[in-house]
Parts: sequence; structure tokens; C-alpha cells
Amino acid sequence: MPALTFLAFDYGKASIGVAVGSIVSGQAQDVATVKSVSGQPDWGHISNLVQEWRPQGFVVGLPLNMDDSENPTTRAAREFGNHLGDRYNLLVHMVDERLTTVTARHSLAQSAVPMRRHKSRLDRVAAQTILQTFLDEQTRADLKREP
Repeated sequence: MPALTFLAFDYGKASIGVAVGSIVSGQAQDVATVKSVSGQPDWGHISNLVQEWRPQGFVVGLPLNMDDSENPTTRAAREFGNHLGDRYNLLVHMVDERLTTVTARHSLAQSAVPMRRHKSRLDRVAAQTILQTFLDEQTRADLKREP
């Protein structure tokens, strides 16, 4: 059975958190922060991550408002996801990321990570939370399909 590895992205204009995970393990882990210059992602860094992890697909956090409406960041995240899919010819799953930053902050506060390093890890941990949500949803869907 293939590993069904996914790379997840928490898109931001200044930086993009990245996590990796597998449907088989059901676990996600944060792996990198990709910097953006003038709102443009470092595609070289992303290509290196794609080459290293060889994902079967991508997961991109979709920052919706609490009332389900979209905002400029939502549109930018969709555009980023479209570029990912086109560039690497892989399927992109968009996942509601509301409150993931709150969850990531809480996770970091509970961890042994020194407070001074929280900001640099926040995007990565948010990507991990987004991917874990996706993996959990896939597991629940698989369980519903079983007889």
C-alpha cells in the first residue's frame, strides 16, 4: 500500500508553514517555514520539499471568516493552491483552517519550545494542525465506508 503522503501549507503573504503526513500513519508533523518575498512564495524551497517528501497530494488551509464568507486572504490561499496543483500536477485539497492559529498557539504554549521560538514555529504548527484535520477526516470517511 502506498504511503499516501501529503504536504500541507498554511499560506501567508510573509511566510508559509509546511507540514508532512501520511494517511497510513494518520500523523502530521511540522517540517518547514517557507518565506515569501513581495507576496511571492519561495518556489525553489517548495520544490525542494516536494522532491524530498514526494507527496501524492497537497492540503492548503482555507482561511474563511467565521460566517463562512471569504476575504482577500482566502482568495490568495486559493490562488496559491491552484499554483501548487498546476506546478506539480498533483491534487490540492482545500481545508477550512478557522481557529488553527489559536490551536497552534495553545499547542506551542503546552510544549517545551522556548517562548522566543513560538513565532517562528507558529506557521509550521498551524500547517500541522490543518493536515491533522485532513488526515482525521480521511480516517473517519474510511470508517464510514467499511461494512
